Order: sequence, then structure tokens, then C-alpha cells
Amino acid sequence: MLLFNSEFFLQRYYGKSLPFGNDSFKGENIGLLSVNQALSDYAFFLRRFQETHKAEKCPIIAFGGSYGGMLAAYMRFKYPNIIHGAIAASAPLYQVAGKIPGDVFFQAVTKDFHDISPQCEAQVRSAFSQLDKWAAMGQSGYSEIARTFHLCKPLNSVQDYQHLLRWARNAFVSAAMMDYPYPATFMGNFPAFPVKVMCNRLQSAARPADGLCQAVSLYYNASETVKCFDIYQEYIYCADPTGCGLGFDATAWDYQACTEINLEGSTSGTVDMFPVLPFTSQMRDDYCYKTYKVLPRRNYLDVQYWGADISSASNIVFSNGNLDPWAPGGILKNISDSLVSVIVDGGAHHLDLREDNPKDPASVRIARDFELANIGKWLQEYYEKLYQ
Repeated sequence: MLLFNSEFFLQRYYGKSLPFGNDSFKGENIGLLSVNQALSDYAFFLRRFQETHKAEKCPIIAFGGSYGGMLAAYMRFKYPNIIHGAIAASAPLYQVAGKIPGDVFFQAVTKDFHDISPQCEAQVRSAFSQLDKWAAMGQSGYSEIARTFHLCKPLNSVQDYQHLLRWARNAFVSAAMMDYPYPATFMGNFPAFPVKVMCNRLQSAARPADGLCQAVSLYYNASETVKCFDIYQEYIYCADPTGCGLGFDATAWDYQACTEINLEGSTSGTVDMFPVLPFTSQMRDDYCYKTYKVLPRRNYLDVQYWGADISSASNIVFSNGNLDPWAPGGILKNISDSLVSVIVDGGAHHLDLREDNPKDPASVRIARDFELANIGKWLQEYYEKLYQ
């Protein structure tokens, strides 16, 4: 039997951990927001925790999903003397280090919808094509789009129209990430299998554009009480084209996407189902300098946290769901006997780290057993070495 004491951390600048209060994101105050600072904070805390509780000989296993999965793996890379193993779920290490193009994310979202039904993907393409035709008409077309999508404010420019397109795309991104087999309130209020629900709405509508509105409403109007959509309040343009969210957490993630985490990625309507919405290196540079007076360090994670050459690490399980659009950016195959991968068939974003649910697919139960078995092996090896 494995016995655990669990500790959960908030990285500086996220949640309630604001080192300068509401001024944390102003000027130089934001400068302490980095992956390296987060890892250092964790390491110092864990050492002090062990000393305080006289637990210096107790091994520590790191767990994390998404960005947290990245940090769990990085902790094992950088502090193997403190972290004795890690479960890194849905951690796109290769993508954020710039080793693969970010466009693969949107291609993976498209595949999720295509796999429900090729006609679903076709409806999405038809809907965006209809919007482009209306937009080409100028103000009269913008008015038709605003009516169709029940917007609170009119569209008055190309910039407004492109923001609407990103707003709509963001709903598909969120549904693909949260495509759980049961309702979930993480990153929105979604029913079970939201990708399938969106496809049903798309395919049952009289016009493709109406279906698109009904589909994105699943994300932006889950309560069915919203009278009109304020696209600038509901979606914020940022340095992560997959979406930063809202509030202070969104600002924190945006800054990290501007400084060290590579999330450049575009849609083209060819290899994905979305309209032409570029987010190039130059666009990222321009945005980040205008917003924060910083320029991205594109090779930072590649150099500091090993990029694609992680074979010298050990004791990490990398888990990915085959429905998760972040999966192509992560580790999908075993690298060594102690750097191993497990794929959750029918799993979305870090499903294996969520609480047990009767509707979980068998694959996620197998993945959890695999993770526990590896943790048990790491602990056995640790204690055998300790007492030899």
C-alpha cells in the first residue's frame, strides 16, 4: 500500500498568490513571473517542509497536468535530488520548447470533430465560409453576422470580424480539451462529450452559420441565460492563440507566452477547419513588446529544460489522451525504461488526474494503475538505496 501526504501549490501570480497585490502585473513587478522562479519556489518550500516535519528521508513525487505537467517534469529534470519521480499529464514539452510547430494543435482539434463525423467538420468549414462571404460585403454583411450571432455590439471593422472568428474558434478549442465522458465545470460548464453535442447542433441547424452560433453557445452560454454575446469581454486576444482565459490568471499566462513559452500557431482552413487566422513570430513579437515591453526568448525552454533531448532524465510517466489537442506536442512514446508514456484512449485533457468517475473509460483506469505501479517502483528503488 502506498501512503501519501499531498501538497498543492499556487505559482506566484496565479490565483490568490499575487506578490504585489493588484499591482502584480504592473511594470517591473511582473518580472518574477517565470518557470525558473516557480521551480525554485517549489524546491525551497519542499526543503523547508521536510525540515519542519522531520521528513528529510521521505521521497517526493511531483504531479501535474497541462502547464502543471510541464512543471512536474521540469522539477524532475532540475531537482532530481528533491523530486524522485513525476507524473506529467498532458504536458506538451516539445511544442512549448519550439520543437514542433504550434499549428498541429488546431489540426488536432479538427481531427476530434472530424472523428465524430466528417460532416461535422464540413459544416464548420461551410459556416466560416459563409461568414467570410458576408464580411466581404462590408457593413451590411457585418450586420448580418451580428444578428446571426446575437452580438451585444455591432461589428465595425476587419479587426472586429477577426476577433469574432477567434472568439468562435476558442469555443471549439475548449470543447476539444474538455471532451470528458461526464459533465465538467473545469474551464467552462460543459455537458458530457461536448464535441459530439456541438456537432449535433451544427448538423441540425437550418443554415451552417446558425449551427456555428448554436455550437459556440455551448461554451459561452451554458446557462442559456445570456441575452447577447460581448465578444471582447468573453475572449481576450493574447500571445497564446489557443486562448489565455480571463482575469489575472489570463494576464499571467499571456506574459509567460510572451517571454518563454512558445505557443505560436496559425489556422489556414486547409489542414484545419478554421478560417485564416495567422499568429506568426513577428505578430508575437509586436504584441508582446507593445503589451509588456518584452520580446520572447524562443530558445529558453529548449536550452534550460532540454527541449527534445530528455533521455538523460528518469522516473517520469508522460500521459496523454488521444482526444487532447495538446497530445501531439508531448511525449507519446517510451524514451527509456524510466521515461515512459501511456496513452488514454478516449481521454481528453489530463483525464487521468481527475477524480475517479463511473463513466471513465477503461483506458484511464489502466493509465492510473500504470502510474501507481511506476510510483511504487520508484519508491522501492529509493528505499532500497537508502537502507542498503
